[in-house]
Amino acid sequence: MDNENKNREHWGSRLGFILACLGSAVGLGNVWRFSTTAGENGGGAFLIVYLLIVLIIGLPVVLAEFTIGRKAQSDVVGAFEKLAPGKPWKIMGYMGVATGFIILSFYSVIAGWVMKYFFGYVTGAIANVPGQDFTSYFTSFIGQRYEPVIWQFIFMTLTIGVVIAGVKKGIEAANKLLMPLLGVLLVVLSIYSLTLGGAKEGLTFLFYPDWDKLFDPQVILAALGQAFFSLSLGMGTLITFGGYLSREHKLPSAALSVGLLDSSVAIISGVLIFPAVFAFGQDPSSGPGLVFMTLPNVFEQISAGMLVGALFFFLLFAAALSSSVSLLEVTVAYFMRKLQWSRKQTVVLIGGIIFLLGIPSSLAQGAIPITVMGRDFLTFMDQLSGNVLLPLGGVIIALFMGWAWKKEEALRDSDLGNTWVGNVWIWIVRIIAPLAILIIFLNKIGIIE
Repeated sequence: MDNENKNREHWGSRLGFILACLGSAVGLGNVWRFSTTAGENGGGAFLIVYLLIVLIIGLPVVLAEFTIGRKAQSDVVGAFEKLAPGKPWKIMGYMGVATGFIILSFYSVIAGWVMKYFFGYVTGAIANVPGQDFTSYFTSFIGQRYEPVIWQFIFMTLTIGVVIAGVKKGIEAANKLLMPLLGVLLVVLSIYSLTLGGAKEGLTFLFYPDWDKLFDPQVILAALGQAFFSLSLGMGTLITFGGYLSREHKLPSAALSVGLLDSSVAIISGVLIFPAVFAFGQDPSSGPGLVFMTLPNVFEQISAGMLVGALFFFLLFAAALSSSVSLLEVTVAYFMRKLQWSRKQTVVLIGGIIFLLGIPSSLAQGAIPITVMGRDFLTFMDQLSGNVLLPLGGVIIALFMGWAWKKEEALRDSDLGNTWVGNVWIWIVRIIAPLAILIIFLNKIGIIE
């Protein structure tokens, strides 16, 4: 163990660690999935429930993952093997590795679509879409057999390249560039969106809640899933990243920074998208097509639409790359230790397998209608990870932190100490978070109403 820790990679700075965790959290889940989910679930009511879940459940679980990772100084499976040897808790580690595989397999497909649109705006191809029928343009593209797979391959190649470079020179360096750039682009495009004439309606939709929906089970379920997807909870990413931390880095402030910054990015993304949608009479509840079929129509009606569209899809690409890098690192860290291979060998092998696993998700969009349990393959993989693996992973992590460790050790290792904040945190991870997640999960699958 000592030799492993001695040779283990570490973050170059606390800022680099926070930006890497933020990069994991901030992705298509914030910019694309948040706006889509908020639009489908009433806007303001969803936002309130989402923020409450982040505060009450999300942040405590973030801190629990950081604590487990830093204590163990290992990957997600090794962490549970070290901290609870001979006990079944390591099942959570294997779930994390599997979840990383599954999410990145379909995530890279969608990220490939984003790259296709970005280059379409840069080259001017989007301007030549017949009749500006972006619905047909999108469905025709994703229904092809080869081109979407090629874009998926390009995106996975970029992801593999960053992870091969390592923790400090690859993941940390990439996020030090991508996160500030993403933040600047978000703010600039949001300010521009507020000038389009739909600011009042868009901001009212996002910030003025329909109070009747606050206790709507569907809204609560959607908010929980979004919070876990957005914060990268329940899959071991934050455990893995915490494993590259040294003792002098304080965890509570890091967890709070990640939660606040991640939620801020989601809200600013809503400020960017909804005023533009209302300005041009689009439907905010139009679902996943909001980005690929609706917004291009909005950009088309703007004088600088090609530039704005290019910037928007580059923003999405940057967000997707930062998250995909962290997803790949979860599985790479485990297999590097397990196989005793070099980082390069492991990244190329695991990245290649994930790419192959993603091909059915791409083909299932029309080229070859692959279905599982009545859903297309991509939707099935999305729902399996988001509705089953992530919530269950969150429950296991909270229970492990709250019950498998002695209270005194948990308070010490989390840097909270025996304070009122620390005792509230222990109470949440022991009781509140697991019960809340289980109730929402059981409601989701229809066991309880």
